[in-house]
Amino acid sequence: MSSRRPARRRRGGNVRRRRRQEQQLTVLAFAAVAAVGIALALLRWLLAHAWILVVVAVLAALAGALWLHRRQQRARWEAVRAQGLRYALTHLDGLHHTRFEEAVRDLMYRDGCRDAVRVGGGGDLGADVKATDPFGRRWVVQCKHRRKGLAGAAVGTPDFQVLNGTARQVHQADIAVIITNGRVTAPAVAFARQQRLHVVDRHTLAAWASGSRPLWELLRAIPPPRSPTSRS
Repeated sequence: MSSRRPARRRRGGNVRRRRRQEQQLTVLAFAAVAAVGIALALLRWLLAHAWILVVVAVLAALAGALWLHRRQQRARWEAVRAQGLRYALTHLDGLHHTRFEEAVRDLMYRDGCRDAVRVGGGGDLGADVKATDPFGRRWVVQCKHRRKGLAGAAVGTPDFQVLNGTARQVHQADIAVIITNGRVTAPAVAFARQQRLHVVDRHTLAAWASGSRPLWELLRAIPPPRSPTSRS
């Protein structure tokens, strides 16, 4: 007798489980029928009021056109703002050195370097600004700001040696530049020429910052474009 009771329990448990499953299937079937009925009713209502679909489509099209127009307008405003960027030397002289680096970054952006970024600070390894020009060339810039302009300390050979040691090996530069609002010593200029580094002194900076020509049009011996572009 003890062996038959568990069997009855199992049979009873299976029956209850099947009933629960049948009830769940019935509820799901009713829910599906109700959902289909609601969808059909909504479809019939929309077909009977087709003008609502037209209005919704027109409003969606207008919203999309407005969003696209605003996006294009912002792009045009940004281009105009960037192309119109100008700095006078007197303004650059009065900047803090970090603001001077930001001004150089903004000028690179003006020239079409859309990834121009200021990275100056502790541990910058000789790079204050990095940018890629429209021709695919990677620029690494070291900024040397002098509050007294030409009367300040001259940029010397050691500064170029630091740049020469990191620009290409660490930062993968195609073009390595030192930009200063002051002066550069003759030995430093000679060293830069020997090591294929570029010097932007106060005179070149004035022409670049106050005009609209990109920096690569003001420097000599610039490497050719990495790849052909519409501007090359």
